Amino acid sequence: MTRPKVGFVVFGVHKDGLADPAGTPFVDAKLIARCRRALREAGLRLVDHDVILATKAEARECFSRLKKIDDLDAVVLFSGTWVWAAHLVAAVRDFAKTGKPIVLWTHPGSQGWRPVGGLVMQGALREIGLQHRFVYGGCDDPKEIERIVSCCRAGMMVGRLNMSTIGAFGGRGMGQTCGAADPAQWMKVFGVDIDSRDTAELLAAARAVTKSQLTRARRRIQKLFAEPIPEGDLADRAIALYLAIRKIVRKNQWDFYTIQSFPGLADDFSATCFAQSMMLEDGVGTSTLGDFNTAMTVKLLTDLSDERVYYGDLQHIDKATGEIKIIGDGACPPSLAGKLGPAGFATHGIPTEGAAGGLSVKLVCKAGEGVLARLGRRDGEFEMAVTRCSIFEPPARKLKARRDECGIPFWPHGFVTAHCDMDALVQAWGNEYACLGYGEHLYEELKAFCEVTGIRAIAL
Repeated sequence: MTRPKVGFVVFGVHKDGLADPAGTPFVDAKLIARCRRALREAGLRLVDHDVILATKAEARECFSRLKKIDDLDAVVLFSGTWVWAAHLVAAVRDFAKTGKPIVLWTHPGSQGWRPVGGLVMQGALREIGLQHRFVYGGCDDPKEIERIVSCCRAGMMVGRLNMSTIGAFGGRGMGQTCGAADPAQWMKVFGVDIDSRDTAELLAAARAVTKSQLTRARRRIQKLFAEPIPEGDLADRAIALYLAIRKIVRKNQWDFYTIQSFPGLADDFSATCFAQSMMLEDGVGTSTLGDFNTAMTVKLLTDLSDERVYYGDLQHIDKATGEIKIIGDGACPPSLAGKLGPAGFATHGIPTEGAAGGLSVKLVCKAGEGVLARLGRRDGEFEMAVTRCSIFEPPARKLKARRDECGIPFWPHGFVTAHCDMDALVQAWGNEYACLGYGEHLYEELKAFCEVTGIRAIAL
């Protein structure tokens, strides 16, 4: 998992060993060392500023230095003791123009007057409308540390998206309205450029794949599956499409992409399910049907998690039990297969959604804890629905019956229990797709991403 790079800055007027009337230094150096250690153990790479900020000159010098660190993801401002807010606020405001999150952290405790320094700074930042996250909690409290870390990881994602590019092969698939994108809005909110292409170059690249390239690809792909890759033209076209997508995404330096799939490509050459499965396995954020909002959600989950991401239809929702079945049309990273069996192969199987046919992945997602999420829009403004969930595998004796329920048993299945009000989930969801990410930490990190970018978070 990528470790965010974070500035750690202590502030307070009574520093440099100055003691209170009882003879104890106002600034507790041992506490600060423990706090730094807790953040490092939680996955942050700290850039320590050695001078405790008390004056305007010190604040200016500190934040001037931090602004020049291009790969810095966030700053943690730690209250060492009380402070004159006017000595810091201008420099903090200037740094905030970088768009990097600011966490204001106060560790509880009477000695040292830390709450006074933290609260006066919170008030000063509020007065000028400067966005920040205020954390009042101990370094030994995992929930409080998570609030700091999640904001820093959100800052990492904001920086990663800034000046990135999402590619689009073709236009809207299946008449998607709830996945369309406004390029100006994407640039304004995320700093992401949209680079569109028709599928002519993609088809030409797929048809130009050689026998030797297919042989090498088959050898590499086979390691992810227990059963042999099917022989014949259908499988060859599916693999060739994957190689072509990978080639053009790299050539154009796209950071993630979406693809129309059908109508068009899946009728003319091959359904995209297998190619999408392999691109997800390669750790590339993507979506089908030209659904930009799903692509962004997959990108976030992919970059924030150690596991690969599955997006599929919310095919069934049981409000009474909280169970959800996620069934995508054959696109799922094979590494997500669970104990019920390794990933296998199937055909796409729906000629009305791709007359050319194609290879697809067959599996049941492994058990774990994670989130269901999706970015969407309401009246043109971004919002994100997210809920915690548990992924489970049905008993082996019931698996066939559970797969048969949907009428397409050979597509990948994810069985999920959502930990939320199911009525609220149904009302909040803005698309048939759900993006499944593994990792309990993702819930707070997606919420923090919304906070930093100004997106409305529907935290279920």
